[in-house]
Amino acid sequence: MVDISSINVSIQTRRASGAGTDGDVYLGFCGREFYLDTDADDFESGSSREYVLGDGGNTNNAGRNDPRSPQLQVEQIDALPAYIRFAPTGRDDSWALQRATVRVNDGLFPMWDSLELFDQRVGLWLSTRSGLVAHLLKHRD
Repeated sequence: MVDISSINVSIQTRRASGAGTDGDVYLGFCGREFYLDTDADDFESGSSREYVLGDGGNTNNAGRNDPRSPQLQVEQIDALPAYIRFAPTGRDDSWALQRATVRVNDGLFPMWDSLELFDQRVGLWLSTRSGLVAHLLKHRD
């Protein structure tokens, strides 16, 4: 079995009025959820940020958001869906996800991408009134 040592998550927020959020964002991957947060002002309109989980981690609470504890295996990644989940600050909070990509072990394995499901130019509005989850598909070469 091959250990997952790192997960790189790239999140782009659409540049539009009201597109940014102070809500929380999570990656669902390999049967776990990982909290995506840094000391920066994450998920603002027009922002783009990469979150590293595991080896070289750059997130807040990195130890609790590490695919090495408990150890995840590459062989498990197809068993459960990959997704981005939005937790708004309140019923009126919304977020416009432009694009999300996920790479495992520095890109040695296939990438997951929201682009396979919705148009990157438009993105996907997430809120309590429009849905809170955007699933990702394995990128086809």
